[in-house]
Amino acid sequence: MKIATWNVNGFRAREAQFVEWMRRDRPDVACLQELKATPEQIGETLTLLPEYWSYWHGGPKGYSGVSIHLRKDAFSSRPAFSHPPFDVEYRAVQARLDDGLVIASIYVPNGNKDYAAKLRFLEAMGAYAETTRGSRVVLCGDMNVARSDADVTPRERKPGVIGQRPDERALFEGVLSSGLVDVARSLDPESETLFTWWPPWRSMRQKNQGWRIDYVLASRRPDLRATECRVLAEVGTSDHAPVVVTFEGAGS
Repeated sequence: MKIATWNVNGFRAREAQFVEWMRRDRPDVACLQELKATPEQIGETLTLLPEYWSYWHGGPKGYSGVSIHLRKDAFSSRPAFSHPPFDVEYRAVQARLDDGLVIASIYVPNGNKDYAAKLRFLEAMGAYAETTRGSRVVLCGDMNVARSDADVTPRERKPGVIGQRPDERALFEGVLSSGLVDVARSLDPESETLFTWWPPWRSMRQKNQGWRIDYVLASRRPDLRATECRVLAEVGTSDHAPVVVTFEGAGS
């Protein structure tokens, strides 16, 4: 099963790119973040991708927003969509499949305007993750935290900068400590060039000088064994790239 996550940084600007990518790569599951659109503004896309079960979770003012899409020929019945208890500001939606697997699309606040709110969100997400210990869970999305200095290009490593602070990193590690695996890092533990977001200036993307803040976190279980993780830096014009993980023993 292929599960993808992508912060589109404004769905309306990236709608055609999203549809083209979905039709090209046909992921079994796609999680989007930072839609910046209301359900009415993005509703027509449902007709463009009829082969997917889709759930849009966008705010009335086009703020924040997440969605999740599951391919119908991989999941024959409509999943049960809901919101985990830590969802605020249209930042989380989850799908429960018939076999009990839960997949969530999550957009953690960046913390620039309200750092305390970011910490509360991460703390609540950690409490939720603890309740899923032993279950089959995949949490995807823009977590807005670089786990370590290895997840930031050297010129961008700045102690005290939001996204790299010890307290938010500790809370993120708390999420993982509930039995989740950071899939990309588990498959490539030594890389210091594994980035998913690039500052939109000075050709940072072309130079691959960025941050790793988009993740796929999966339960540490033999029936959720990841075999590949790819960052599709060539896809789209968002400042984030899609991240695609292939699992064995999970669905199709």
